[in-house]
Amino acid sequence: MFRDLDVWKVVPERERKELYEDVLFFLSKKEKEESKVLCKRNKQVLSDILDSMTSIQYNTTWQEAQQLLLDNKTFSEDAELLNMDKEHALIIFEDHIRQLEQEEEEEKERARRRQKRQQRKNREAFILLLNELHERGKLTSMSLWVELYSTIRADPRFTYMLGQPGSTPLDLFKFFVEDLKDRFHGEKKIIKEILKEKNFVVEVNTQYDDFVTVISEDKRSATLDAGNVKLTYNSLLEKASAREKERLKEEARKQRRLESAFRNMLKNAMPSIDTDSTWDQVRKQFEKEPAFVNLSLESERISLFKEYQLTLEEACSHHHSRSKKHSKKNKKGKKRSRSRSESDSDDSVQRHKSSRKKKRSRSVSEDSASASDYGRKSKKEKKKKKKQISKSMSSESSESEPESDRDRKDKKKKREKERRRSISPSRSRSRSKTPPRKSRSQSTTREEGEVDHKEDYKHWESESDVSEEELEKRRRQLLQQLAQHH
Repeated sequence: MFRDLDVWKVVPERERKELYEDVLFFLSKKEKEESKVLCKRNKQVLSDILDSMTSIQYNTTWQEAQQLLLDNKTFSEDAELLNMDKEHALIIFEDHIRQLEQEEEEEKERARRRQKRQQRKNREAFILLLNELHERGKLTSMSLWVELYSTIRADPRFTYMLGQPGSTPLDLFKFFVEDLKDRFHGEKKIIKEILKEKNFVVEVNTQYDDFVTVISEDKRSATLDAGNVKLTYNSLLEKASAREKERLKEEARKQRRLESAFRNMLKNAMPSIDTDSTWDQVRKQFEKEPAFVNLSLESERISLFKEYQLTLEEACSHHHSRSKKHSKKNKKGKKRSRSRSESDSDDSVQRHKSSRKKKRSRSVSEDSASASDYGRKSKKEKKKKKKQISKSMSSESSESEPESDRDRKDKKKKREKERRRSISPSRSRSRSKTPPRKSRSQSTTREEGEVDHKEDYKHWESESDVSEEELEKRRRQLLQQLAQHH
């Protein structure tokens, strides 16, 4: 290309190569610088275009951004921007999106701060509303939300609080009332100091208006809560009523002691007081006694005197009634003893006769005696069985429920069968071995012998030979002894 030129020919080959390499290096360097300048220019222009486009937000995608750039007149008319490297354009877009995201976060943070500041202002305004109600005396430590809701909801400061997060108007109201209640003990001390300085004492009949009037005269009452003032008044009134009750109790105890002393004076009177005594006589007798003087009311003295006379009358009537009852009981006892002695004597005679009959029956036949012994044994066995059955029945009734009617009937039938079996052999033997006329006497003697005790039987057997006249004499002697004893 340049070999025919004189300039080419003048320069040696080696130098031509060096010059060629230098020119290439210079040209490449120049191109790089131009490309850098162009790239920088394109980045700046693209960044300016993206900044000017309000349609691109922090959440816009690259695909959406490409379409928006093509629709942009500045971008579409710039040939160098259209030929710009896609990678460089994407990097510029990402940087722009990061910047938009950061701005969005900062804006959100500023909005949150503004919202919090406004909410705090709303709460402060609502607390100011509560303070105003407290100063006007509508809100106290004893106030309820239900009572003040109609007043609070009419204020716009309550409306601003609705819907915002955090403490609600009800919470702020409760906190405000709790703070007032916490001030109770301190304000109570101030009220007591004011009352002490004014020499004012709360009594049972002290009115609340009088109490408030005394408190309001002091400057320190301006900071006091009306509810705490009311609570302090109630507390002092309760203490006053407790003192009054204690005083009345003490007076009642003192009055009872005076009355008991007066009663003792009447009891220990010499000469003693009876139901016929009059008050004038008693008054002259005791008018200088301490128990009489200490009881100041004359009506009380008279009532105690009449009460004492009533007790005397009741005691006398009770004593007479007891003596009459005692005499009646003695008469009844004497009659019973006589009847018992007569019955005992009759029984002794009958036993003697029965013993004589027993001897005769024994002499008649030994079989009848054996039959009677068998009857006695059977009777004893029956008694033992009855005792055992009664014990078992009592234990079963104490530990478990009572038996049914069927069981009771079955047991009764069994007992009747056993009794018939025990009686039947003795009757058969007596009928077979004794004459028919003597069977009645033998059966009666057997029954009487079963009832009598062994010791009585031996006693009357030893004295069977005694005559009836001697027995009659003994019976009379026993009756006389019993009459003398009673």
